[in-house]
Parts: sequence; structure tokens; C-alpha cells
Amino acid sequence: MKRFPSLKSNREFQYVYKNGASYGNRLLVMYVVKSGEDKNRIGISVSKKVGNSVVRHHMTRILREIFRLNNDKIQTGLNIVVVVRRAAAESDYRHLEGAYLHLCGLHHILRESK
Repeated sequence: MKRFPSLKSNREFQYVYKNGASYGNRLLVMYVVKSGEDKNRIGISVSKKVGNSVVRHHMTRILREIFRLNNDKIQTGLNIVVVVRRAAAESDYRHLEGAYLHLCGLHHILRESK
């Protein structure tokens, strides 16, 4: 089984926060920086303000699945950090996916559909 392509260390998160461009909407904030690799990696940050550990882990699982299913729609070679806002705890999958793709569009990382 392949490992999920995620950012792990604090150093990787801090690099993206410091050097990446950021856009946000009501549910999410997204930081993006080019990595120079041939694949995308994602880091997900969910504060304790969002909810208890069950809610936070649920948000993480949903965002990992959104990233996995939409990874072919975005450019490769990126490190992405998604910060979950408090309003996302009451949102469903469809709204979170829409917010994610909206932020990808703002970052101009969506591939052209042919």
C-alpha cells in the first residue's frame, strides 16, 4: 500500500506558510508553493477551535479524500497546506469540495479541461 503524499514536519509547513501564496474563503485557507517534485503533497491543519478530536479527524479525512479525487485536475509539483476554518465543521462534503476547488481556481493551479 502506497503512503499518502502529505507534508509531515513542522519545517515543511513553515516553509509553505512563509514562501507560499495564500487565498481563503469561508471554509478553508489554502497556501501553495512549488516544490520541484513530480507529485503534489498536502498538509492539513485543523485547530482545536474547530471541534473535538473526532470532528478534527473527520475534517482531515474528508480533505484527504477531496485531494485524492481531484489531484488529476490540478498541476503537479506543488506543496499545498489547507487550514480548516471553524465554519467547515458544519459543512458537508459537497461544500468542502466546492471550497477546495474554488481556492485551486484562485491559485490558478487547475488544469485546463479539454
